[in-house]
Amino acid sequence: MADFRQKLPEEGEFVVATVRSIRNFGAVVTLDEYGGREAFIHLSEVATGWVKYIRDYIREGQKIVGRVIHLDHDKGQVDLSLKRINEHQRREKLQAFKNEQRAQKLVGVVAKGLKMEVPQAMATFGGPLLERYGSLFNAFETASSDPGRFAADGLKGAWVEAFLKVAQENISPPHVQISGVLEVSHPGPTGVEAVREALLAAEGASPKAIEIQYVGAPRYRVVVTGSQYKPTEELLKRASDLALGKIKALGGKGTFTHL
Repeated sequence: MADFRQKLPEEGEFVVATVRSIRNFGAVVTLDEYGGREAFIHLSEVATGWVKYIRDYIREGQKIVGRVIHLDHDKGQVDLSLKRINEHQRREKLQAFKNEQRAQKLVGVVAKGLKMEVPQAMATFGGPLLERYGSLFNAFETASSDPGRFAADGLKGAWVEAFLKVAQENISPPHVQISGVLEVSHPGPTGVEAVREALLAAEGASPKAIEIQYVGAPRYRVVVTGSQYKPTEELLKRASDLALGKIKALGGKGTFTHL
């Protein structure tokens, strides 16, 4: 599939590459996301400390993740570093790369359903989606998790319905899960019922998204699941506020600790 991104990566960008050849002073790699453009990794950028044998760290044909540390736009030269990226960043980049490969295949599925060639599909909706969402996978995720928002994003054409269908059939909506601990108690004879009402108030903020788990009186874990972090965080706060407000209104006391 044709690559619709810019011809050169940006300095500081993480890129996926394949090691093509290894030399005494470094390695030549090809950039998977930039049409196989060559880049170079100097021996000093392979790992921290002294590197005696470069093949102890990388080998021909290996898929690696590097950070762009130097660009020469006139010569089209790209220099990468392997040591200026941590394991978490490497895993995240590889996962994003795999997701985008999957999304490109799904574009082919949409194109086939529309009786379009893939290049035509990319020109019709692939390119615009890349500009709007940053990646094809993000576009598919949005179409899967929030089709109303996707349809309301000003996207027009016969392809929209086909894209939504493929997204919902193939992409599981992303989700985040956050939690906190409520400590609620009531000293009176109606204490058990008061605590129950406080927990029901928390759950009532969104019964489908909120789960109350018993930890050990007076502690209860509130678990909230959502598709995006910020709204999920806001829902957790609303649920805890409702529980604390209810228990205090009934003469009890309570605290909430975010985990």
